[in-house]
Amino acid sequence: MSQADGKRGQSQAPGDEANVTDGVRISCSECLGFDLCTTCFSRGVEIGTHKNDHPYRVVTRHRFPIFTENWSADEELLLIDGLRQFGMGNWKDAAEHVGTKTKEECEQHYLEVYVGSDTWPLPNMGRGFDVEFARAPGERRPRNATPSKTKVLSSQPSNHEIVGYMPGRLEFETEYENEAEQIVKDMVINDDDTAEELELKQTVLRIYNGKLDRRLLRKEFIFDRGLLEYRKNQAIDKKRPKDERDLLTRLRVFARMQTRDDFDEFAAGLLNEQRLRQRIGQLQEWRRNGITTLGEGAQFEDERSQRPSRRATTQRDSAHLLERLQRIAAARAVRESILAAASGPAQQKQPGGRKLASPLDIASAEGVELLAESERELCSRLRVFPRPYLRVKEVLLAEYARAGQLGRRSACGLVKMDERRTRRLYEFFVRSGWIKPPPARDEAVSGPARELVPAQQPPPPSSNTNGTRPVAHEF
Repeated sequence: MSQADGKRGQSQAPGDEANVTDGVRISCSECLGFDLCTTCFSRGVEIGTHKNDHPYRVVTRHRFPIFTENWSADEELLLIDGLRQFGMGNWKDAAEHVGTKTKEECEQHYLEVYVGSDTWPLPNMGRGFDVEFARAPGERRPRNATPSKTKVLSSQPSNHEIVGYMPGRLEFETEYENEAEQIVKDMVINDDDTAEELELKQTVLRIYNGKLDRRLLRKEFIFDRGLLEYRKNQAIDKKRPKDERDLLTRLRVFARMQTRDDFDEFAAGLLNEQRLRQRIGQLQEWRRNGITTLGEGAQFEDERSQRPSRRATTQRDSAHLLERLQRIAAARAVRESILAAASGPAQQKQPGGRKLASPLDIASAEGVELLAESERELCSRLRVFPRPYLRVKEVLLAEYARAGQLGRRSACGLVKMDERRTRRLYEFFVRSGWIKPPPARDEAVSGPARELVPAQQPPPPSSNTNGTRPVAHEF
């Protein structure tokens, strides 16, 4: 089978596609761009509109040189065709299209023969050569049929890791001073321009060329420093310690003032100085802690790295233990107060024949500084420690603030304490004016409560005798 463009194929068997680039081929004179290999032509193969009786011509390989001795006519045609297909400046794809030249050879040949020609834009067509072939068949390199895996399919910003960069054209979607061309896009130099107009237009062109030079310098800086390899640079930065990354970030402002080698040497020197200062500080700290060997220093650093986790664990365990001890102490205090009230050695008689327990000494109890004098005397008579009392006070006042009123039975149901003590505390709060009972009370304040309550009126909840804010005021 023939190949219409006469350039690619896989086999030479009749009926299959064949590569006729490097061999003799039969070109149909009626079917435009239709070529046949010699095998298909000898068998009279007909494909599509092509018939075996069409006129034809024999096309041989163009191995003779036309511009330089080491470039054949076929290679010249393939180079021009490759640049037309893949874009001007895409030397890599153009070299793969030629198949026998590297991208450096393609670029150098195009710049010397076409761009550097005295008859530009046409090359020098009058050169003659004494050789018959541009390159011997044994010197030709085989065409690379397998494209590179890293080949950029098209020169578009989305095909590169840097957004806005077009690798095939070595340009950015938005260049430095991107509007520079606006000042010259409509400029026309006419033969009848005056000297002043020509001078003005030349000045504008010089300004435009200056912008292009600054743009070129910045692009060369980016290419020279490898800033387009974003993922590679990011992986290198992640391996550095944070202090080194911060130092390199501050040094980047000096990069444009130095060459690449000078800047790398400058940065390496500062990084080395920083490491030496850190090492000297570490050795001085070891010496202050009495460490004289490197083995002891390594053990010291290992223990210091584990110290924060140990400190956090110790603080958490201490907080749990302290909370547990406080609960045990409060429960024990309540239990002792109940037992002492039931079977205390020193008892007093109260009206009705019942005996009262001796007052409890709470001068050194926890939280006594939060109580007013009348509250201290009440806790001492009822043998209740300050902390349980404050908790009962907090619960009762909070319920009163929520409901607007609080009865005696409701108060006894809210507090898990001896009912007699709860009733005495409730009556004390009522007499102090902190709680108002419901309008229809079942029972009035009893006489024994009057004996328990001191004669002096306690201060309001907003202040106490020692200037400490009561807990009840939080409600």
